[in-house]
Amino acid sequence: VQLQASGGGLVQTGDSLRLSCTASGGTFSGYTVGWFRQAPGKEREFVAAAIRWNSNPLYTDSVKGRFTLSRDNAKNTVYLQMNGLQPEDTAVYYCAAGSPILSGVRTSTSYSYWGQGTQVTVSS
Repeated sequence: VQLQASGGGLVQTGDSLRLSCTASGGTFSGYTVGWFRQAPGKEREFVAAAIRWNSNPLYTDSVKGRFTLSRDNAKNTVYLQMNGLQPEDTAVYYCAAGSPILSGVRTSTSYSYWGQGTQVTVSS
């Protein structure tokens, strides 16, 4: 499965962006799809995940109420709608797919397939 992330850009504080992650050479069916981000000088961190056995996405606390993850199985695409963006959201955002157990959903090493990343920059 190859993943293609897109939708990043340069925005101002409070603006919105929608990231897309599209799979090719396979489908997202049966996979947990996660979004991670990595800011300069920091470790990659979990943002959100669409868990394969649960219809309710999982979010890290800092994005709850601002980010919304959704899946379009017909388009083989997972979206991350990001509202109310803040400068601390600035990072390269990566999508990933895999089959982690619940305790591993937030861990990047639990995912087998990764997109190339898309830059999100939020100016203050």
